[in-house]
Amino acid sequence: MNLETMEQTPPADPVPATATGGDFCPILGFDHLELYVGNAKQSAAYYCQAFGFECTAVRGLETGERMRASCLVEQGGIRILLTSALHSSHDAARSVRRHGDSVAVIALSVPDADEAFSAAVSRGAQAAAAPATARDEHGELRHASIRLYGDCVLQFMDRRDYAGLFGPGFEPPPEVPGAAAPRGCGLLAIDHVVANVELGRMNEWAHFFARVLGFNQLVHFDDEAISTEYSALMSKVMQDGSGVIKFPINEPAEGRRKSQIEEFLDFHEGPGVQHIACRTDDIVGAVSRLRKNGVEFLRVPATYYDELEQRVGKIDEPIERLAEFGILADRDEDGYLLQIFTKPVEDRPTLFYEIIERHGARGFGEGNFKSLFVALEREQAARGNL
Repeated sequence: MNLETMEQTPPADPVPATATGGDFCPILGFDHLELYVGNAKQSAAYYCQAFGFECTAVRGLETGERMRASCLVEQGGIRILLTSALHSSHDAARSVRRHGDSVAVIALSVPDADEAFSAAVSRGAQAAAAPATARDEHGELRHASIRLYGDCVLQFMDRRDYAGLFGPGFEPPPEVPGAAAPRGCGLLAIDHVVANVELGRMNEWAHFFARVLGFNQLVHFDDEAISTEYSALMSKVMQDGSGVIKFPINEPAEGRRKSQIEEFLDFHEGPGVQHIACRTDDIVGAVSRLRKNGVEFLRVPATYYDELEQRVGKIDEPIERLAEFGILADRDEDGYLLQIFTKPVEDRPTLFYEIIERHGARGFGEGNFKSLFVALEREQAARGNL
């Protein structure tokens, strides 16, 4: 089924998975994210030096690969595969030319890639790659893919019969004499992956996740919740049955000026992943190390912290420490969270990262949306895009 021909006026809220047969596509967790980049080696150096990742595996001409070069970087349970093209005919070359460095593959770990692929396609997903097996002396890795928003694909990874480094064709990186030992920044896991889609497509993709993967809608934010004097957006958060995998989906709303979502769509040249949220259990320590490494963060006005405790209640971290690093706080019925957002990590105002620490809260910082939008619009104005 071609996604462009899906229904254009779906019901307001997606059908719960329990109404469509339950958890017919069980997911174990995020396996990795693959970014198509202009230069995998240089990108890996940036992620290691700035974000504290460690390069653990490589693929390229030296390993027998003729079309692409890849560097796998890891920290905690986060794996990011950075891939660049060795020839202009490779998909990575076309992707970088159009989107810049961007998330090309969201890979999920599943108990059975064949069953996950079959369930998704039978419910209307468009196949990107049929089930296939990669083999080496360490076993067999089974994988398959379906298409998502824009040029992004969702990959099912079945590692039950594979005991190798990352996958066939990968080898440990070469040792570099005199290179500094990797220093992590306390990032533990991928919390959620956020996509921006075109006006009118949010409900369509929410229904896609419900129908094709059995996800439920966790929360819905309308343009009254996420707006300023100038611009607004709408968002729905879809999650799997276990609550481990969360995909917020944003679309622009009517506003006096261009919203951050429209800016993304313009410079990304279509829908795609806007930001990746990384969970930590020490956000002050993480942000302190990241700032020392040169990572730039959005800052909200100092007045944000004047009545923070009255707004969110008692939290364990001193308010002055949060203010020092520009960390935001919010509370829901389950607890509180702390969060901060980087500026875009490339020249285009597209991909950025969120650092989040959860203390029971399951939300996404709704109480911070207004302050965050103002900070984002300040950055847009500096770029001449507001």
